[in-house]
Amino acid sequence: MTCSFIPEVMQKQAPHDPPAQMRLMHAAYAKMAKALKATGRPIVYSLCQYGWDAVWEWAPSVGGNLWRTTSDIEPNMYSIYANMSVQAGLASYSGPGHWNDPDMLEVGNGELTLAENRAHFSMWAMLAAPLLAGNDLPHMKPEIRDILTNRDVIAIDQDKLGKQGSRAYVDGEVEVWTRQLAGGALAVAVLNTGDTRYSTHPFHLYLSRLGLHGPLTARDLWSGKEMALAEGMPLEPRTHEVLLLRIAEPK
Repeated sequence: MTCSFIPEVMQKQAPHDPPAQMRLMHAAYAKMAKALKATGRPIVYSLCQYGWDAVWEWAPSVGGNLWRTTSDIEPNMYSIYANMSVQAGLASYSGPGHWNDPDMLEVGNGELTLAENRAHFSMWAMLAAPLLAGNDLPHMKPEIRDILTNRDVIAIDQDKLGKQGSRAYVDGEVEVWTRQLAGGALAVAVLNTGDTRYSTHPFHLYLSRLGLHGPLTARDLWSGKEMALAEGMPLEPRTHEVLLLRIAEPK
């Protein structure tokens, strides 16, 4: 169940008193959580209030299972990237039973390219975000269905360790994110956030900056192929393209 507390109510009950308004909001969410629990039914409780008052710090205490951390997402890479970036630094607040929510998926919407759709889905998986499809499911194209049903990528999102990924380092407009997985495995995402093919040219993947020592073998979760990784290896991700890797035995 998604619950949103209307700002107008807070302003009416506690005009010109932001701290009191926040207390009203916290109390309202706690009251709803109590009512949901009283039903005796398993209900996922989502707090939809756009990250106000650092919601990730208090949402679990009022019974929230997930909470919006951002404004509404739009079907373009700039909005997707903005919502993704807000999650940097919030990994410690996410875990089994309580999740940061950067908003629903826009995969298959607007004029997103296939590369952008894959990047969007990949990064939400890295963030352990709820994968709520926001497109027209009955009429989606086969290539969009293939993205939304990629079992390897979904497995990253649903990994039982439940640790949200973090931004490891940035080189120009290329970002590298990592996520620890159950059993000691590691997911790595290399994302070109720039508007040109070679926003950072050449980009080099430094395993040492990820706490790793090469050479290593990884699996590309979009091509399904094995890939050799070495310290400082050059990569040339295209515009808004992601390379999503799973390293089974990092060292």
